[in-house]
Parts: sequence; structure tokens; C-alpha cells
Amino acid sequence: MNISVQKKAIVMAMSLGLLAGCSTTGETTDEDMQGTEVAVGDQQDASTVYGGDDQGGVSSSGLTDAEREQARKAAEQAAEAAKRDITVFYFDFDTSEIQPEIRDVLVAHGQFLAANPGQAVRLEGHADERGTKEYNLALGERRAKAVERFLIVNGVSRGQIETVSYGEEKPAVMGSGSSTWAKNRRVELIYK
Repeated sequence: MNISVQKKAIVMAMSLGLLAGCSTTGETTDEDMQGTEVAVGDQQDASTVYGGDDQGGVSSSGLTDAEREQARKAAEQAAEAAKRDITVFYFDFDTSEIQPEIRDVLVAHGQFLAANPGQAVRLEGHADERGTKEYNLALGERRAKAVERFLIVNGVSRGQIETVSYGEEKPAVMGSGSSTWAKNRRVELIYK
């Protein structure tokens, strides 16, 4: 029985030692930060982004409200332009339903086209090789028309859009298989 009590006492002592060794919180104090490049007391309400070897940076503290708004608008325009770089839209098997993940991109194209009425686009509908040629031509047409309707709802004039269906005649990827077919079920938006 004494051996059991001794074992328990040793286990308890080791547990306490382990807990004592893990008692630091990991928090950093001002004293810990002294001597580092930026001390906590040196920070202000503005932020600075540094880059390059000259340690020069851009600070938001020197910007006026108008400059901040202009920078925000420029960032939004850049994001919209990046969305317009996507010009191929994929569809599920045997459907012309626009996927939720491409709607934001189509909205960006629609806003651009609505703001630029002289700009025209061609929507080319495609299908994979399964099905008859006639069926795939009709499916490609339905897909192109679905994108056309989406753009019109978002302010684009009908006169800016041309639709054409190639069905299975112009595959993006040659071959058979689910990954190949998925790349061929698409509408390509081409600016003219």
C-alpha cells in the first residue's frame, strides 16, 4: 500500500512541475518590446506600410478624407477590372442555369457595358460532345441567351450583345471524360 501512495505522490509532484513549467501566458509587455524597431508607445492611430530598402512607407495619417475616398474608389475599380478579366463562364451538364459563383463577374461586365454603350460583345455558347449536334447547338444557344438576359437585367442594351452557338463544334479541350466535358460546357464573352 505504501508503494501505491508513493507512486501517487510522485505522479502528483510531476504534474505540478509540468503545470509550473507551462505557467507563462505568452503575453508581450512594453518592457519586452524595448529595443525592438517599433515599441508599443510609439504607435499612433494611423497605420504605415513599409516596403523596400529605403524604409520609406505610405502612411494613412497624411491622407485627407477626399484622398482616402479616391483611393477606395480606385481599389473598387481595380477589383471590377480584375473581374472583367474572367470571360469564360462554365455550366453544369445539360443546363443553361448561371452558376451563383459567376454572377458577380457578370455584374461587373454588365456595369462596364452599361457605362460604355459603344462597346459591344459576342457571347459564344458551347456544349460538350455528348448529345446530338442539333441538341448541342440548341443548348449552346440557351446558355448564350441566359448570359445575355443576365447582362440586360444589369443594364446592358440589347444592341450591344450578339449571341452565337457553336454547340460541340469548338471544344476548348479535346478528349472525353468529366473534366474535359466540364471545360467545354461554357459561354465565352468576347469584347469587339
